[in-house]
Amino acid sequence: MFSCVKPYEDQNYSALRRDCLRRKVLFEDPLFPATDDSLYYKGTPGPTVRWKRPKYSGHSPAPHRPGGDAWRMGTVPRPGSSGCPFSSLRAKALDICEDPRLFVDGISSHDLHQGQVGNCWFVAACSSLASRESLWQKVIPDWKEQEWDPEKPNAYAGIFHFHFWRFGEWVDVVIDDRLPTVNNQLIYCHSNSRNEFWCALVEKAYAKLAGCYQALDGGNTADALVDFTGGVSEPIDLTEGDFASDETKRNQLFERMLKVHSRGGLISASIKAVTAADMEARLACGLVKGHAYAVTDVRKVRLGHGLLAFFKSEKLDMIRLRNPWGEREWNGPWSDTSEEWQKVSKSEREKMGVTVQDDGEFWMTFEDVCRYFTDIIKCRLINTSYLSIHKTWEEARLHGAWTLHEDPRQNRSGGCINHKDTFFQNPQYIFDVKKPEDEVLICIQQRPKRSTRWEGKGENLAIGFDIYKVEENRQYRMHSLQHKAASSIYINSRSVFLRTDQPEGRYVIIPTTFEPGYTGEFLLRVFTDVPSNCRELRLDEPPHTCWSSLCGYPQLVTQVHVLGAAGLKDSPTGANSYVIIKCEGDKVRSAVQKGTSTPEYNVKGIFYRKKLSQPITVQVWNHRVLKDEFLGQVHLKADPDNLQALHTLHLRDRNSRQPSDLPGTVAVHILSSTSLMAV
Repeated sequence: MFSCVKPYEDQNYSALRRDCLRRKVLFEDPLFPATDDSLYYKGTPGPTVRWKRPKYSGHSPAPHRPGGDAWRMGTVPRPGSSGCPFSSLRAKALDICEDPRLFVDGISSHDLHQGQVGNCWFVAACSSLASRESLWQKVIPDWKEQEWDPEKPNAYAGIFHFHFWRFGEWVDVVIDDRLPTVNNQLIYCHSNSRNEFWCALVEKAYAKLAGCYQALDGGNTADALVDFTGGVSEPIDLTEGDFASDETKRNQLFERMLKVHSRGGLISASIKAVTAADMEARLACGLVKGHAYAVTDVRKVRLGHGLLAFFKSEKLDMIRLRNPWGEREWNGPWSDTSEEWQKVSKSEREKMGVTVQDDGEFWMTFEDVCRYFTDIIKCRLINTSYLSIHKTWEEARLHGAWTLHEDPRQNRSGGCINHKDTFFQNPQYIFDVKKPEDEVLICIQQRPKRSTRWEGKGENLAIGFDIYKVEENRQYRMHSLQHKAASSIYINSRSVFLRTDQPEGRYVIIPTTFEPGYTGEFLLRVFTDVPSNCRELRLDEPPHTCWSSLCGYPQLVTQVHVLGAAGLKDSPTGANSYVIIKCEGDKVRSAVQKGTSTPEYNVKGIFYRKKLSQPITVQVWNHRVLKDEFLGQVHLKADPDNLQALHTLHLRDRNSRQPSDLPGTVAVHILSSTSLMAV
């Protein structure tokens, strides 16, 4: 998973650390300096911030030396950096504590507390991360090597590194350990223990990716969960889905959450704040609006005591959550001091880790979660290993871009379906569902934007996508509307996700910005049970080649849509029929429709025709064990001048001279055009 980690901004952690140790200096990161530029992208700072190291070792700070790429090595200022005075003071012979550690008594979701920036979303994601050893050890690589060692003070170089998944690849982010403080207190994310620094350092590395600390204000938990795992986040609107009153839907959602949690995924929950006054307003039940909570456990709790509990089948769906503030808990049923806990045996309570401390962590029934919370985010880890006992997925990952061009055929920024004249100018991607029905996961992510003093706030575009079921043999871009199989919401978030069940067939995904004319890069991820052969459609029509003059070039495009048949030759169990559409050596075959004399094929083919006098043939066959049985066929001229699109035709035999009628009819919709870009 991490064999191809890319150094962020070409800063190589090992080389930088070796250089600092050789020169006996502490690393100072020139790309994220200890100045106000690393704190704010706009506005003026409040009290004077002092940047301090957890512990000053006595080494000298890195001296300034000109030349080459030394600014990347932490030795000279970055070119173009601001020369204005700062209210931040650089760390000199100052330290925050005497005995710093990455971890004190291990890592726990209880370690974290939100600081003065409104990044409860990030802290909630960190709380979820802390509960998963396999995940945090990937985000915090070589943690034993990075840990402070009081017995080897000369091994300390003031440099750390962390891994995050960004836009389809893992990046290694290098930072120094100078942290912003006021009155010797960390002003951002900090731990219960004054000498524990893993969360503050992870936050600094993440702020470096974002551009500055202020860029973390009011972010999205889903983004952080994806950046920690490389997984796919699925937002769920509990209010819109009416999960509080619909017990069946609620039970199904709980089972999905239980599966995500048991397979190492991360989950968070929040209560939507409608107005600015609602933000972080505390409700009578103890919960806080506009606030992200980490889900730290999902389980079915057995009620009762002793043998009665063992034999009794009654279980309660429960969720454990944590407030990033480290205090202020739920005070309703099943809160820490609630009498409901008397229904649960002591051993079960110990197994669940129930405490009566105001540590910000508490249990709720899932019914109450659906009643009081408005949103849940599930970040599922997509398992692509063939060696796993759990469900594996096939992932297709493609990079694309919305780009502007004067030529409509080359423009790739057409906006959503509201803009019908330009919609099909967007990028288009084709994929196949190869099972009778398959669950498909689709995620589109726009390239994250940094917020800096030079570039201002990095704003997301409003993005989304539509999925269309198309002809089984389509190889070129769509130019007209077809059956819409599914569509996502349009929202100005970094990523948009859709989970959908689709029947066998070929599909086209059209990712778009909401309005035309906007540019940006995106990453498309498609997950299916079997390989989907997902790829971009780049050509509008068949290309002209050196063989076109010899073999001819298509003069007509015809779309044939076989809807179904009726009155087929029957058998005691009904026909197991399928249809084949043939044209100039190309053919499309439908799935077998079992046990019916009135099948619905709903299969389409598109044909670029050179021999206009040669008809298109539609054949109906009955699937048998030893040899398939021919049930009849029809010939279609598919003349573009024929305005009748829908035809119901009698099946005939294959006698070329005097074909006779056979039992049954077939319904066909035909569209032909001399413009190869009409369909």
